[in-house]
Amino acid sequence: MRAALIVALLPILNAGASAQTVTFATPRDALKQGMSAYQGGYYEIAIPALEYAATKKEFMAEYYLARIYSDNSGAHTDHAKAYKLFYRIANEYADADPEDDPRAPYVGKSLTALAGYTRRGLKEIGVKSDPQQAVLYLQNASTTFADEDAQFELAKLKLSGDGIDEDEATARHWLADLSERGHAGAQAFLADLLWRGKYMKPDQPTALALIAVAVENAPVYDRLWIEDIYQNIYCGSGEGIRKQATGIVAAWGNRFGRKPEAREASGIGLLAAEPQRSCRNGEVVTPIMQKSEEPALATPVVRTPPVGAPAERFMYGTTTPTLRDVGTEIRDPDNR
Repeated sequence: MRAALIVALLPILNAGASAQTVTFATPRDALKQGMSAYQGGYYEIAIPALEYAATKKEFMAEYYLARIYSDNSGAHTDHAKAYKLFYRIANEYADADPEDDPRAPYVGKSLTALAGYTRRGLKEIGVKSDPQQAVLYLQNASTTFADEDAQFELAKLKLSGDGIDEDEATARHWLADLSERGHAGAQAFLADLLWRGKYMKPDQPTALALIAVAVENAPVYDRLWIEDIYQNIYCGSGEGIRKQATGIVAAWGNRFGRKPEAREASGIGLLAAEPQRSCRNGEVVTPIMQKSEEPALATPVVRTPPVGAPAERFMYGTTTPTLRDVGTEIRDPDNR
């Protein structure tokens, strides 16, 4: 597959991968080549193709350029460019109909990205921190466009009461709902709370099972912090907890699993594809994920029902500056 991709991209490679030297038959052809390079992880090849397509108003080219520029782990990070692209998408396509416009989900994702930038501010282009505007972006993304990442951010803020009324029961319900729909971030965040007994009673086997599912569901851009949490919980779990978790995972892998947006070309598991992780005692961190042959019933992720949950879910909140820095230390579940 990788060989076929290289062959398909030879015209770009030979052209030198710069916006000035690369030519394309049509904007749509540029978009197709840019997307092929993006999906293969060849961002230096994807950028000139997507930039050309974006100048010709190809919607998806603008969106994926913004994704590349907003990626902190990449070599092409440019938050100023990312902000401007997300802003243009969110404003020019604000009326996209979620019922029949295929661009609508990407408008929602752009609003969620804008919420993060607006919450933090972006000094290099004069964007000041504006939590109230960030609230509006998240509300729009979560309610109008049903963006799950926006819903996840709002659930976390409802837990902390950051800028909104604190409501732990409703926040737990939202996190559980997202987890049961396969949202890897919510699964990992909830697993960490269950492990530490924060906002809920500790449940170590459930925490390990849930983070194991999250690792398998994780999109590339969320892998690092989700795998950090997996390492924390795995290394802090004894053999008995791991055996209990394995039984839960067999059911949950089918019920709450979700195919990630992007995978390694090899198709091997995420942890297996990364540099080897190990616990403080030298034990290698290994996945416990295994799906059962037949779908099995599983108990809800969180059993506490919401108290006074609003009819319009995910209506209020603001975004956090960054994802939590979970670190890689082994946590003591009794030290809360």
